[in-house]
Amino acid sequence: MRGSLGQRSLRLLGPGGTPAASGDRYKGKWLTLSNTTLGVLLVTINSSIILIALPDIFRGVKLNPLTPSHSSLFLWLLMGFMVATAVLVVSFGRLGDMFGRVRMYNLGFAVFSFFSIMLSIDWMTGTAGTLWLIVMRILQGVGGALLFANSSAILTDAFPPDQRGLALGVNQVAAIAGSFIGLIVGGLLGPVDWRLVFLVSVPVGVIGTIWAYFNLHEKGVRTPSTIDWWGNITFAVGLIAVLVGITYGIQPYGRSTMGWTNPVVLGELIGGVLILVFFCYIETKVPNPMFRLPLFRIRAFTAGNLASLLAAIGRGGMMFILIIWLQGIWLPLHGYSFANTPLWAGIYMVPLTAGFLVAGPISGHLSDRFGARPFATGGMAAAVASFVLLTLLPADFSYVWFALLLFMNGLAMGLFASPNRAGIMNSLPANQRGSGAGMTATFQNSAMVLSIGIFFTLIIVGLSAQLPVALAHGLRAQGVPVALAHKVSHLPPTGALFAAFLGYNPIKTLLGPALGHIPHAHAAYLTGRAFFPHLIAPPFMSGLRLAFVFAAVACGVAGVASWMRGKKYVHIEEEPDVVPPESAAEEMPRQVGS
Repeated sequence: MRGSLGQRSLRLLGPGGTPAASGDRYKGKWLTLSNTTLGVLLVTINSSIILIALPDIFRGVKLNPLTPSHSSLFLWLLMGFMVATAVLVVSFGRLGDMFGRVRMYNLGFAVFSFFSIMLSIDWMTGTAGTLWLIVMRILQGVGGALLFANSSAILTDAFPPDQRGLALGVNQVAAIAGSFIGLIVGGLLGPVDWRLVFLVSVPVGVIGTIWAYFNLHEKGVRTPSTIDWWGNITFAVGLIAVLVGITYGIQPYGRSTMGWTNPVVLGELIGGVLILVFFCYIETKVPNPMFRLPLFRIRAFTAGNLASLLAAIGRGGMMFILIIWLQGIWLPLHGYSFANTPLWAGIYMVPLTAGFLVAGPISGHLSDRFGARPFATGGMAAAVASFVLLTLLPADFSYVWFALLLFMNGLAMGLFASPNRAGIMNSLPANQRGSGAGMTATFQNSAMVLSIGIFFTLIIVGLSAQLPVALAHGLRAQGVPVALAHKVSHLPPTGALFAAFLGYNPIKTLLGPALGHIPHAHAAYLTGRAFFPHLIAPPFMSGLRLAFVFAAVACGVAGVASWMRGKKYVHIEEEPDVVPPESAAEEMPRQVGS
């Protein structure tokens, strides 16, 4: 594997410019693991912390996110952080290869902490206050991208091949578990003061910045290079266009329940894809590309990234629809007020996190010995089974079975994630780990946004087919005037979904002031804990089961891709005491194990 993959590596040098001993190379590896795990945990907790705290945040800035003119603000505050990290991780991984991964990682801690402070000092209200939060949230995502892009490469540099699975497993499990920990943290802090949702990251970020600055040291290979400006620009423009198109595609357009027929959305999606195709062409022509397409000649790298992409598509939107299922149907039916459902939804999803925490480190450790294929493929097979079993649950399920299936799904994803990431990182040449890790993170983060769009689309398709008739009939039966019932029943179902997601009373939100003209007993029943859940359950479950089937298919294909990675594979570069130039140029990847 020569050419782009066989570039001469710069050997790790010890004090005074002498070659570093292999033992020195891995010194302090556990300290490195603890710091990078803290960084990844900080980013992923913040990626989900506002999900449960959004009602408190919007009340704090005095804005109603459910009015049609504000729906785009709601979606950008929800998804802007993910879009920013998806777009920037490849570029920041490449910069880490060029200027030092630890340097870029330290900068990420500082940037993340600064914009966490800026988020908490929003002095404005209404649209202006929300726009401030969106901009600061996106800039906070810049710090998150710096941390994400370099953490895996730093760990791969710090640990020997026979321990990378365990190290990357702990790191990967922290990343996935952080998404669910954020739900609970946001639910606890939001009601106290919405600013605490952002301030909670500041002390952790400051400690992490100081800790990383004094204790992390460069152990990898730097690749002197130039910045691929045209590649960076076309990649950013193309990917932003696609992700923005997906974001607006799940909003209503005209008389349509969704925006996929909106010419602007279609233009963003098609134009974004064409720009990304042009980007790939540019990357084959420039001398120092940011996105190293020759890496896809490595089968373990290609298969691992394809599996990661499909697994992220399968699970990315799952968190959102499970939250809506709990908040809109199950929790109200079990006596919880709509205002209290956000926090309890996070608590009831803890078994999913527990599954990740149990399976991730164990599977990562075992993959060091046996390779990634059996564990990653087995994890996807178990994920398929869990999604199929979830389709069998009724809307008002027994929590024991729900918790067991969540735990099973968490085990499956943990079984997959750690070995798969270790397999990808082990396949990379040392001087391209930052770029490779950034490419992997881009696929995964972009897939999360795509998954949200797909899952919401499937749910809304199911609701649109049955909800209008059921809602009109139910409202008329409770004394709502026919004209009003007809008008409300034909509102886009996204309003009811987002209301339930935000912890608002959906029927109270839909009817608004008209409730005052309905007999008190009927109004109380309409806004109680039984009417909306019973009304929405049949059409919601129709779309939900379709979404679970889609997730099962995506994970099934991911399992096939994972199996195609081949046997245990580690890219090894020779490091004798003295390396003649001609020997350094002959570095070759090797396949080890069985």
